[in-house]
Amino acid sequence: MTDTATNPRPLDGITVVSLEHAIAAPFCTRQLADLGARVIKIERPGVGDFARGYDERVDGLASHFVWTNRSKESVALDLKAPEAGEVLDALLARADVLVQNLAPGAAARMGLSFEALHARFSRLIVCDISGYGEGGPYEQKKAYDLLIQSEGGFLSVTGGPGEDEMAKAGCSIADIAAGMYAYTGVLSALMLRDKTGEGSRVDVSMLESLVEWMGYPLYYAYEGAPPPPRAGAAHATIYPYGPFPTGDGGTVMLGLQNEREWGLFCEKVLLQPELATDDRFSANFKRSENRAELRAIIVETFANLTADQVIERLERASIANAHVNDMAGVWAHPQLKARQRWSEVDSPSGRLPALLPPGRNAAFSPRMDPIPALGEHTERVLAELGYASDAIQRITGRAG
Repeated sequence: MTDTATNPRPLDGITVVSLEHAIAAPFCTRQLADLGARVIKIERPGVGDFARGYDERVDGLASHFVWTNRSKESVALDLKAPEAGEVLDALLARADVLVQNLAPGAAARMGLSFEALHARFSRLIVCDISGYGEGGPYEQKKAYDLLIQSEGGFLSVTGGPGEDEMAKAGCSIADIAAGMYAYTGVLSALMLRDKTGEGSRVDVSMLESLVEWMGYPLYYAYEGAPPPPRAGAAHATIYPYGPFPTGDGGTVMLGLQNEREWGLFCEKVLLQPELATDDRFSANFKRSENRAELRAIIVETFANLTADQVIERLERASIANAHVNDMAGVWAHPQLKARQRWSEVDSPSGRLPALLPPGRNAAFSPRMDPIPALGEHTERVLAELGYASDAIQRITGRAG
């Protein structure tokens, strides 16, 4: 494999200043850092990004923070202090991008709206991430990931079929969606600046980001049609598609997409080729309507097989399938190992494993630098801005 560690990265030379917390904005800026951007993360002295305190699962560090904050520089700065505005101005004068997900209206009250900043820093790109976006009746409404999953309809189609069986996603899906659109929005704004010479504003709403991902169930329920039912880990409208138990206590996930696969499944997996033309199951909508009967047949067949034997039959029939991995299974996943997708990064607690960013580019290696301690880079960044040592001591509260 060619060593690309010293090759230029797409965002080398780009500086991002972030006023961020939790997941959405940090996930955006971490990916910008992956591509080579310098990310200067402004944090509250003594406390920092509140995600630092979510848990202590990673050698004393918080799992969310470790995931979203590698390759950044932490500057502890009290934004309400007299000299904070001067420091922030000096940083933004040198920056290409400002990313913020403060409370609604907070950035504007601090003079950090795009309009105010654009008048002074015409090339600066400003990315504002919020729960519901600027304007509208929900503008000032507090927004957390679970609440957006609820408002965006995600909970209505996720979980079991019972009235009390709705379920949230097991990860911060609304935050992740917003972080992804912020990331791509910043990239497109940088490309636009190359054409116009002017910075622009990227306005990302968590609600809009998640609703975009809800396109299939939205259109399925077009003009008042019934929405797709909650079906647990199974597919709501395609069958068989989901988890099935095996005789050794395991579970196998499988999925059929067309009638050709249904015929192969009957012949080579169930060993009951006659089911392919059984009127109860001869089209997907019929299989979905009669899924209880079909499930009983599948479960009965799989009861005599181990999970590995079921997967062997599915592979021979070219039927899509998967193991139902827990987190330990993902850490040890043979495909990730074979493709060398794990790296390591430094942290205040020592070396930690880290997944390389998806979307490998053969021309360069992603940046995989340390997770910062709170305020670790404050003095160095202030010195770069031209502050003398006595001023740095005063600003950081270490004078005397």
